[in-house]
Amino acid sequence: MNHFYGFQKKHSYFEGWYLKHQSSHGTLALIPAYHINRCGKRSASLQVITEEKSYNIPFPVNQFYSARDMFYVNLGESVFSAQGIHLDIHTPKLTLTGDITYGPFAPPDYDIMGPFHYVPFMQCHHGILSLSHRIKGQVTLNGTVMDFGGGLGYIEKDRGSSFPSDYLWSQCSWADKTTKTPCSIMVALANIPMGPAHFTGCISSVYFHGKEYRLATYLGVRILKYTDREVVIRQGKYTLHVNLIKEQPHCLAAPSYGSMTRTIRESVGCQVRYRFYIKDKKVFDILCRHAGFERGDLAKE
Repeated sequence: MNHFYGFQKKHSYFEGWYLKHQSSHGTLALIPAYHINRCGKRSASLQVITEEKSYNIPFPVNQFYSARDMFYVNLGESVFSAQGIHLDIHTPKLTLTGDITYGPFAPPDYDIMGPFHYVPFMQCHHGILSLSHRIKGQVTLNGTVMDFGGGLGYIEKDRGSSFPSDYLWSQCSWADKTTKTPCSIMVALANIPMGPAHFTGCISSVYFHGKEYRLATYLGVRILKYTDREVVIRQGKYTLHVNLIKEQPHCLAAPSYGSMTRTIRESVGCQVRYRFYIKDKKVFDILCRHAGFERGDLAKE
C-alpha cells in the first residue's frame, strides 16, 4: 500500500492517508487526500482532527504531489513521509506548524485486504502502512503546543470511489506495561457491494508483543455482535470484543464517487475497551483513552 494509484485514474476516485499521533499530551490525526469527481475535476485536501475540533483545508491539485512507489506526500508546504511529517499550514481558522519524526514502521504481515486486494471493482481498498511506531517531536496548533515525545503513531490509507454506505472502524495504540513494546488494534466492519449482492465484511489486526493476529472475512471470521457501540468477532481460537465507552465525535468529509461531499463522524481520542482472547484465555483487557472510533451510515447522515 505504499504505492500511489491516482496517476492512472480519470474520474470518481479518491486516495487518502490517515496518520494518527498520540501521546499523554493529546491526539492528532491528519488526512492528506487526493480526489477526482465524476466530471474529472482533480483536487486535494487536508483534514486535521484533534480531541476538541476538526478542520478541512482544500488545496488546488497543483499543490499536491505523491511519489509513485513509496509513501511520500507533499501538500502545499507540508510533507508526509515514512520518516515523519513537516507541517506548515496557515489559514484564517487554523495555524499548524511543527515536525514529528517516526521510528521504524511495523507493517502488517501481508495486505490487510487479503485476496480482496486483487478485486478491481471494489468500492474501497483499505491498507495499513504501520500498525504502530514510536514518534517524537511537537507541533503548535493555534498557539497551543502539542508534545509527542514518547508517543505512538499509526498509518493507514484508503483508495477507491466511495466509502462504504455503512461501516464501523476503531483503532488504538498503546505501550505494553510489561515489555514497553508498542501494541495496537484496528478493526473495521463494512457493507461490501459485490455486483447486485452485498455482504458485511470484516478486517482486523491485533498487534501484541511484536506479533500480528489477523481476523478477517477471508480467513473465516464470524461476526457475533455488531451495533453502533459494540463489536464481537470470533475466528477459530481468537475472540475480540470492542466496546465504545465514551466519544467526542467531530464531522469529517468523506468521498462519494470521488467528491468529498459526504459527512461522517469520528472521535480520535475517545474511550474504547478492547478484550482479546485465545482459546478463551484472556490475552489483554485494556481501556484505551486515545482510541479512534468512526461510523458511517448513509441513512443517519
